[in-house]
Amino acid sequence: MTVSTRLVTIDDATAVSALYQANMEFLLPFEPVRPEGWFGPEGQREVLASALDRHARGECVPHVILLDGRVVGRITLNDIVRGPFLNSHLGYWVSQDVNGRGVASAAVARMIEVAFEEQGLHRIQAGTLRHNLASQKVLERNGFVRFGLAEKYIQIAGVWQDHILFQRLAHDRP
Repeated sequence: MTVSTRLVTIDDATAVSALYQANMEFLLPFEPVRPEGWFGPEGQREVLASALDRHARGECVPHVILLDGRVVGRITLNDIVRGPFLNSHLGYWVSQDVNGRGVASAAVARMIEVAFEEQGLHRIQAGTLRHNLASQKVLERNGFVRFGLAEKYIQIAGVWQDHILFQRLAHDRP
């Protein structure tokens, strides 16, 4: 089993859309409410084009997660801030058929390298829903430490939900 990540391309829209369609019931409890067509191929082309535009401006690093060369999820360093902050927010998801097999953990490990070695960031922040224990374990396995609780942090599934906040600093070692 080989897990890797790479920068998204517009051509990934069909595969990412198909993953969303196949995993809708699994992923919707963790997603914001999305506009009509967002999960379809054309919607994902727009999402990926926007992410690549933000990448060109240095604001994010959008990757797909690959398992033995097959797209199985997405992982992104979002909201990159330069200057004295050098911070980003990490977001990721994997297909239900590979969930629990170490794929997300390996992808997060790769994005830590991207953040600190390639992007020169100082800090990565990530938030999980209180009940998302699997994601919390992924972060902890990768040296993230819990530093707080953000009440009503993000509107997920149409409801403002609390998130447990984690961080990883460049000089931290798991």
